[in-house]
Amino acid sequence: MAREKTPVTPAVRALRAAGVSFTDHLYAYEEKGGTAVSARELGVDEHAVVKTLIMEDEAKNPLVVLMHGDRQVSTKELARVIGVKSVAPCAPETANRHSGYLVGGTSPFGTRRDMPVYLEETIVELPRIYLNGGKRGYLVGIEPREVVRLLKPVLVRVGI
Repeated sequence: MAREKTPVTPAVRALRAAGVSFTDHLYAYEEKGGTAVSARELGVDEHAVVKTLIMEDEAKNPLVVLMHGDRQVSTKELARVIGVKSVAPCAPETANRHSGYLVGGTSPFGTRRDMPVYLEETIVELPRIYLNGGKRGYLVGIEPREVVRLLKPVLVRVGI
């Protein structure tokens, strides 16, 4: 079987421009499969697969949350930590508009608009993580310190 060609997405361009070393991981995308499917297909722990969530506060200001694949975000705790009344996930079409990616293929790198990034702090303790590379069925393997260097996220503890 011929090896699939690596997609060149805005995320890949941003990583290359920043001189980040990353690995490509293509897999068969399943609608609504989430991180459980990508972890299974890649043969890695779902805890190391990091989902990129586009959320918004009560004033509709968008933000990015990076969370372990096997955990959920406490939106109540996140709102408290960042000093807003409420935080909720964006509707898929709104998330697509903010990020420039389709939900299921959202990368925190190379987003259409700059948004504050909140990173679950325990992610930085992992030796390697897998984030969406900007296309459904495509993850990039990267060291968490590179994510911190590029995105300059606020570290939070809001996972449940």
